[in-house]
Amino acid sequence: MPKPSLVIVLVEDERHEMLVRRYLRRRGMEQHQMTIVPFPSGKGSAEQSVRARFAKEVSAYRHRSARAATALIVMIDADAHTVDERLAQLAQALREAGSPALQDDESVARLVPKRNVETWILCLNEHRVDEATDYKDRSLDWNELVPKAAEALFQWTRPNAHLPGHCVDSLHRGVNELRRVTL
Repeated sequence: MPKPSLVIVLVEDERHEMLVRRYLRRRGMEQHQMTIVPFPSGKGSAEQSVRARFAKEVSAYRHRSARAATALIVMIDADAHTVDERLAQLAQALREAGSPALQDDESVARLVPKRNVETWILCLNEHRVDEATDYKDRSLDWNELVPKAAEALFQWTRPNAHLPGHCVDSLHRGVNELRRVTL
């Protein structure tokens, strides 16, 4: 599949968007090649919003990809759930919408940070983290950490890149999701 002319990005919040957008820019995507689906502004459940919009965005991806190279990146925190439980919820959203399940050849990456994206940002910045601790409320300059995290994510998704030993499982799975999507 050729490099997509558009990447649809469905995320929970601004921090997710910052990481994915910087990653895509590092992959050579221009701003006009990204459609960021609006996310809730602090009201309601952000993960619930992603689940509610997932089937619609998969449908939009499928419709557009029939005529132009397109990709879809979805990021939803696992929170207190497992990565598999979140993936099952996304699959259920497709079933409830009457849409076929995702196929391996579809250019859709489902990124599920466990516990949340802050775990990934710290891990990508060479911090030793675990997936049970909630790092979100740490008083760190997350905006300063995201650029290095996006660069590391780019490096880790390159062909034949070896992941460091401190890479947490959900990030390893996310790297594999991104590797199979043509960007």
